[in-house]
Amino acid sequence: MGSIVLPHLDTGWHVDQAILSEDERLVVIRFGRDHSPACMAQDEVLYRIADRVKNFAVIYLCDIDKVPDFNQMYELYDECTLMFFFRNKHMMIDLGTGDNNKIKWVLEDKQELIDIVETIYRGAKKGRGLVVSPKDYSTRHRY
Repeated sequence: MGSIVLPHLDTGWHVDQAILSEDERLVVIRFGRDHSPACMAQDEVLYRIADRVKNFAVIYLCDIDKVPDFNQMYELYDECTLMFFFRNKHMMIDLGTGDNNKIKWVLEDKQELIDIVETIYRGAKKGRGLVVSPKDYSTRHRY
């Protein structure tokens, strides 16, 4: 349901415009494949929180097969990736995993995702480029 309702960015130009056009809200973009089970699960969570974060964040979806323009630039090789932008600036978040550029796994807890989005927004409003996650994810994924 989430991947149907949430707005899709169909070209590289649309992605750029989404990032450039928002001056006051955080732009959350889910990069991945629309048909992927992980992306479907993430899209469902994003859809459920979209109304609760609409005052400070806007959520978009981008299929990396249809829009390969950013795959190399943002290293989009994972099944499902969440990235954050504020006033045309890529926002980084320290999750304790070593990769501060993006979230590369499915966050299934709505409140956790809301907390992360809100933390990034508050840090961005203060002019920070890197914010610390409200929760440490370093032990969640063991490789």
